[in-house]
Amino acid sequence: MQPNLYEQLANELGAHIASRVFAPGDKLPSIRHLAQHKHVSVSTVLQALRLLEDQGLIEARPQAGYYVRHRPRVLAVAAPSEPLTEPAFVGINNLLMRVLKANETPGLAHLGSAWPPDELLPIRRVQKAVSSVARRDPALLAKVSCYETNEPAFVRQVVRRALDWGSLDPHEVVVTSSCTEAISLCLRAVAQPGDTIAVESATYFVLLQLIESLGMKALEIPTHPKTGPSVDALEVAFNAGLVKACLFVPNANNPLGCIMPEENKKRLAALLAQHQVPLIEDDVYGDLCFTHERPWPVKAYDTAGYVLLCSSFSKAVTPASRVGFVAAGRWVQQVTLLKMVSSGSTSQFFQAVLADFLTGSAYEVQVRKMRRVLSQRIARMADAVAASFPHECLISEPQGGFVLWVQMPQQVDALALHGMAVAQGVAFMPGQLFSASGKFGNCLRLNCGNAWSADIEAAVAKLGALVHRAADARAA
Repeated sequence: MQPNLYEQLANELGAHIASRVFAPGDKLPSIRHLAQHKHVSVSTVLQALRLLEDQGLIEARPQAGYYVRHRPRVLAVAAPSEPLTEPAFVGINNLLMRVLKANETPGLAHLGSAWPPDELLPIRRVQKAVSSVARRDPALLAKVSCYETNEPAFVRQVVRRALDWGSLDPHEVVVTSSCTEAISLCLRAVAQPGDTIAVESATYFVLLQLIESLGMKALEIPTHPKTGPSVDALEVAFNAGLVKACLFVPNANNPLGCIMPEENKKRLAALLAQHQVPLIEDDVYGDLCFTHERPWPVKAYDTAGYVLLCSSFSKAVTPASRVGFVAAGRWVQQVTLLKMVSSGSTSQFFQAVLADFLTGSAYEVQVRKMRRVLSQRIARMADAVAASFPHECLISEPQGGFVLWVQMPQQVDALALHGMAVAQGVAFMPGQLFSASGKFGNCLRLNCGNAWSADIEAAVAKLGALVHRAADARAA
């Protein structure tokens, strides 16, 4: 259903607030200015502003106008990670399995696993696509091949979507069974056991799992919570010959939510070519960034084929399809062979379903909705954390995705806190899981994707009380 005019205006202003075009404390344009500039009535503007008030994004000040609301006890941007350290073998798998098992305890408030909430996914539209493809081409329901991994209609949609930032050669696209499989295949194609992979610090624990499972080392690159990995530090590592490949999430890194500036991406692409080092780029959150324009991947600046771009539509359409892809650059033959011998073809039926969904405007409408809703849910979670956690806590300001990173007082152990939280019905992800060397022991990641509820509010309050207790106990 097409939003009303006031909802469209509220969505637009909300996006500007989420991307900090209007920062906390900024005054919004006047009602008369908005009405004239947007060619709508004063009544429409007032309805939009009231909606933003209800969402907690703005506040009216008598005789002064409307202002972006300050969060209570605004938390500062988290500090950048430590300087460059030695490469290290990863050892998080056993710890991660224990945490994930504990997080599956019945009755927990799920602030841990970062999955898109069901109510935001276009399930009915996907159902229609499934029915349409099944009627149109029922043979796809029985089609399995070890040698034909790509459904041409799906590859065309992947290539078409890349036209916003450049071009992809359809012959370098390999369809995989998830973005995770794409990354795993790329690691196997570009590196061997014992090789060192440069990663962000902090980075998504599944990427560390993959590195560990392949017997490789990780080199943690200092990462700023706003601008991503330090290109200067990476250049030092390149010059020292420490790095065989890089594995980064430049757009909406998980867990920090940071976006690498375009100038840094250009410089990174040039360094990769200069040193002949491949980058495995995880762009799965690229479409869920809150910036006015979708940020480009590093692949957009790659003229030498050293970037292997991995992604999927699982975060915005349906995780159940298990369809991902990689534009593998110089390594397309190696990735294709590895895909054939490891898992054979990816479901061509579900590739066709996604191609059907991606044709037309349904996907653009879907991601616009998700960006708007997720940015608001992150803001709501940040407000709750600021209200419940100790003053010393620092918090990320995500520019995309749907997770929040919290740095607690140094004396708080996130793993010990996790055990206490699970006992009180709250799940989260401890910071140690996001580092190859066990950093971030006083940090945690919260899932903000679910609709706000009294249960979530109570869970955050419980967690905040536990952090207070842990900080006070260690300080005593």
